[in-house]
Amino acid sequence: MDAALLREFTGFVGGRGVVVRQGVLAFSWGEESRRGDVASACKPIFTHFLFRALSDGRLDSLDDPILHWEPRLQALNPELGFKDRRITWRHLVTQTSGYGLIEAPGTVFAYNDWQIALMADLLFTGVYGVDWSQVDARVLTPLLMEPIGCEDAPSLVQHAGGKQPGRLWISPRDFARFGLLYLRKGRWKEQVLLPEHWVTQATHTPLPVTLPRAGNQAALMVPGQRTLGSQKLPDNQTEHFGSYSFLWWVNGVESSGLRHWPNAPQDTYAALGHGGKRALWIIPSLDLVVSWNDCAVESPAQENDALQRLVASVRRQ
Repeated sequence: MDAALLREFTGFVGGRGVVVRQGVLAFSWGEESRRGDVASACKPIFTHFLFRALSDGRLDSLDDPILHWEPRLQALNPELGFKDRRITWRHLVTQTSGYGLIEAPGTVFAYNDWQIALMADLLFTGVYGVDWSQVDARVLTPLLMEPIGCEDAPSLVQHAGGKQPGRLWISPRDFARFGLLYLRKGRWKEQVLLPEHWVTQATHTPLPVTLPRAGNQAALMVPGQRTLGSQKLPDNQTEHFGSYSFLWWVNGVESSGLRHWPNAPQDTYAALGHGGKRALWIIPSLDLVVSWNDCAVESPAQENDALQRLVASVRRQ
């Protein structure tokens, strides 16, 4: 990689982070070992553990209704035909559940932090059978972070003093290890932490660009439903741009016919939070992983500008 162009890239991005090329920590800036909240970039962690549960036989299918885990959905929204009874794990992990909105499951997309909190709670306390106070010790660390050699004690329970579990606290260098696991298709050295077909499904199957975005009419949620971030009701934060794949952002084709990040390789995908201020990027064709936090990037256009600078720094062999 070109050191001068990397410095130009990191100067544009700001914050702190790491660049990993061919499995080697090639460049870092700021405090790469300091943990911080990654906001919505935590969501692919939930996908990972959902797919791990399917691989391990804890769940039979993505299309299993979540009613088994949340029976209060049985009586919810009778005037809407009890639509929430039909919510499946697939709907939650693609943000197509319609939860908290009037639309039926599978018919619309809504980037919605209430449905993500529902998914996280049912996944860890239901499927894995672990109280949130024990999720780090019994799930996150032994099944993922310890095998990939994380050094800075990642946590799913420390955000807001433990009052908002599910928000991932992790350092850029540890988050890059998670990215490297996916770049290596679920393998870490000789250990398979997630079978390759699940990695491929997670990162290569965006929603069809024709799937509409939900409207802004709220429906009831189960009593006491919490959110993972947004307090809006109803919550419907963004389009999917034909680029949303099982809680990962990918370089799909938008309705305009252009790639989501036109100046990045087609196989680029990412975990993104706060509009790109917190991010994990994987570019398999360049054998490249980048993780950053507290940066100045806040939109897809700025993400594209940052990626253009990053790609320019790679010396192809």
